[in-house]
Amino acid sequence: TSLGSSSTFQGCTSLTSATIGNSVTSIGTRAFFTCTSLTSATIGNSVTSIGLFAFGLTGLTSISIPNSVTSIGSFAFYQCGLTSVIIPDSVTSLGSAAFGYCGSLTSITIGNSVPSLGDRFCSSTALTSVTIPNSVTSIGSMVFFMCTSLATINCLATTAPTLGSNAFFNVAATDIHVPVGATGYGTTYGGLTVVADL
Repeated sequence: TSLGSSSTFQGCTSLTSATIGNSVTSIGTRAFFTCTSLTSATIGNSVTSIGLFAFGLTGLTSISIPNSVTSIGSFAFYQCGLTSVIIPDSVTSLGSAAFGYCGSLTSITIGNSVPSLGDRFCSSTALTSVTIPNSVTSIGSMVFFMCTSLATINCLATTAPTLGSNAFFNVAATDIHVPVGATGYGTTYGGLTVVADL
């Protein structure tokens, strides 16, 4: 069962909470887009995909993404009030700007199966550290756009991921920490000094 294949609850500004049952397997495009009063949502354990702008411009302050989810679409949580996010290891597809303009985000854990971080993946002035897992083979442009407090960046990939333009533009970090013996990073990577100490 798909929820929101046609913007089901889009614009329901009086909606404050949502429970998505275990019969639902996908949350479609713009399912809860612009539900500005939506502060709480529970996602059932049968959901495998969260679509484009699904929770964009909502009032969500927290979300638990279940291990059943394999795909998170572009702008899925765009401009939410989220303070922390755990992307589970089940996620193998992650769209661009999935957490774009989530300005209150202080913590984001990227699952160990995510293959790429899309353009403007996350933008939060509150984010202070991030660990990019070994599964990531490509990092998009301006992936940490507006992350001006991001002081610690660890990249666990033993081979340097391909890198988009201005990936680390305006972050607080001057170094990027990578595994000992990692290849392809050079002495600088995306304008950051490479420190092989992981």
